[in-house]
Amino acid sequence: MTQLSHRALNRALLHRQHLLDRTGQPAIEVIRRLVALQAQESNWPYLGLWSRIDGFVPADLTTLLADRRVVRSGLLRSTQHLAAADDFRRLRPLVQPVLDRTAGSAYFRRNRNGLTTEVLLTDGHALVAAGTVARRELARQLATRHPGCDGRILAGEYELRVPLVHDLATAAWGSWASRTSIAVTAFPTGDALPMPELIRRYLAAFGPATAADVQAWSGLTRLGEVIAGMADLRRHTGPDGQTLFDLADGELPDAETPAPVRLLPAYDNLLLGHADRTRVISDVDRRHVMPGQARVRPTVLVDGFVCGTWSLTGGAVRLDLFRPLPAAERHALDDEIERLQTFLTQAGVGTR
Repeated sequence: MTQLSHRALNRALLHRQHLLDRTGQPAIEVIRRLVALQAQESNWPYLGLWSRIDGFVPADLTTLLADRRVVRSGLLRSTQHLAAADDFRRLRPLVQPVLDRTAGSAYFRRNRNGLTTEVLLTDGHALVAAGTVARRELARQLATRHPGCDGRILAGEYELRVPLVHDLATAAWGSWASRTSIAVTAFPTGDALPMPELIRRYLAAFGPATAADVQAWSGLTRLGEVIAGMADLRRHTGPDGQTLFDLADGELPDAETPAPVRLLPAYDNLLLGHADRTRVISDVDRRHVMPGQARVRPTVLVDGFVCGTWSLTGGAVRLDLFRPLPAAERHALDDEIERLQTFLTQAGVGTR
């Protein structure tokens, strides 16, 4: 088995994420490549695609959302993601046990007041049967039917247990932070994606990786036996001696391949795709980027690794670098900031 260093894993990850070179592929193909795109707040996925696609403009994604070729819904790790609609139909049934586990947590159970899951589903189905419904109205109607229960929590549980997708106003480019007005629509699903196929798609975007990495990314558990039984996968040895799995044709760029400066959005897939994230961020720096309460700040990549965070204030990019940069890298970062601010200006960005 090939021994792979942190730097070799870094370059493989950047290459597969289209972060070594921006791609000319359309947005929907990049979303499919990434399997799903983290979408905790609606604007950030646009910046994730801008960092990966040459010439990307917001309309490239907004049109896909308007046509329902891409949808926003709870998916991996019970969090909001964008996915190609045809992928969502097969991914959602596969990861539904993860969402059901979240829906069965103490936070939701304490609100039940004797209400059973079956009754909640029956009532929720009746309320969304007519088409798109505002989440506030769903919450109000559920609270009316079940006095003593918090309708907002009931609506949240229902949304975890049933595949609902958000309307365009929620998912498309617009104001920053979470939208206050959210409407949802029931979305039909099909047969679940076979687990080995999900693993192969994960490795195409995030590999080489361990079984624990796949589990951390997906929220699914007990994948070790499944992966170990996939005879078509290549094995490598990681920097700490762990077994890493990969596609037989998975590309491994030279570890010394130059990596350009990149500005990644909050919650970017690059930082959330592994249990061991040292291939892209040190454990010390990780505390600054992921300070708690499920927050993941926008990050600066220099030479392929996180070296700081950034924020948007009054339409201007503000940096918080963890260490000084050499002059050449600082110039490259300034150039990338200028490109980002041009994109934001053309997109009609507001203040953060």
